[in-house]
Amino acid sequence: MSPGESLRRLRERKPLVHQVTNYVVMNETANATLALGALPVMAHAREEVEEMVGLAAALVLNIGTLSAPWVDAMLAAGRAANARGIPVVLDPVGAGATRYRTETARRILTEVDVSVLRGNAGEIATLVGLEAEVRGVESIDAGDDGSALAREAARSLDVVVSVTGPVDHVSDGERVIAIANGHPLLAAITGTGCMSSAVTGCFLAVKPDAPLDAAAEALIAFGVAGEDAAREAKGPGSFHVALYDALANLQLDGREQLG
Repeated sequence: MSPGESLRRLRERKPLVHQVTNYVVMNETANATLALGALPVMAHAREEVEEMVGLAAALVLNIGTLSAPWVDAMLAAGRAANARGIPVVLDPVGAGATRYRTETARRILTEVDVSVLRGNAGEIATLVGLEAEVRGVESIDAGDDGSALAREAARSLDVVVSVTGPVDHVSDGERVIAIANGHPLLAAITGTGCMSSAVTGCFLAVKPDAPLDAAAEALIAFGVAGEDAAREAKGPGSFHVALYDALANLQLDGREQLG
């Protein structure tokens, strides 16, 4: 992995990252994408997603605020991305909370060739048939072994899996990368999980042929930015603002903690 080099490449190229995402976090994920150095577009109309994704270097699908037209748009965008060789990130927000969310996430995984599946432990456990407690869109309990969960999910779903939590784990079914950067304040504001999926799309845009490395590098970058923001923050409100500044000023200088 070379997260510093990938970040430099991202800022030089400014790739367009198409995000069909939920309206709770559109502003947050767009700003995080811009702050990091890429360009966001948040198009979700069925009539334009196939054309729009053709202009992008990566596609992020986020099921946080579902409706039938949005599901159709996500599937159309995903198929168009596959046809053009554009990498796809899926964020299965709230999978396990309702049957509709779980079935939609599984349908996308079946009908779209997803490069990286990024979710919390409860969401990922649900998608591989393991017992988990998800309340609303938050994971309450899914066991303690994130490493084993990431590996099992990657093998079962045949996709690179990125499980975020106090320690993040990324796996392709063989290798598992543990990332211990980050700060508890990341869990104190809305949308940081969705932001990490957007950042994953940014890194995947410049490293499409190495999804394991791109997914891990993205979480390294986001975790280090969280640490930097926390040093400036007095609480969740100022942390939210400081996080954008930290992404914009991010330098990956060897502070990343890997296992």
